[in-house]
Amino acid sequence: MSFDPAETYVSLGPAGSAEPVPGGETFWSLPEAELDRFGAGWLISEFACSANWSNWEMHPEADEFVYLLSGAAVLLLEQPGGLREVPLSQRAATVIPKGVWHTAKVSEPSRMLFVTMGRGTRHRAA
Repeated sequence: MSFDPAETYVSLGPAGSAEPVPGGETFWSLPEAELDRFGAGWLISEFACSANWSNWEMHPEADEFVYLLSGAAVLLLEQPGGLREVPLSQRAATVIPKGVWHTAKVSEPSRMLFVTMGRGTRHRAA
């Protein structure tokens, strides 16, 4: 089965399963209890980013893998010594450590792939 990762996410279960799930707004509109079910495993998702993120986010239980597929962006990581910039262009990737607040400034329209354990994710306005 082939699918577009922007429209179909993949949930990786703790027992090694990989379950395709409807992505995009369909996924993020699920009731909180259903989203919590996916938060226990790893979620692979892809997003188009045409503007700066409107919020900061933080994943308290696991690191997050971010892979820039196209475009350019700068990830901002809030660390004890101050704000750290991680520029991404062409095809580049980074790992955001668990517990680190982060957001993105989009330099040019981008597509990003994320691998995240979402349980406990927190957000705040940028």
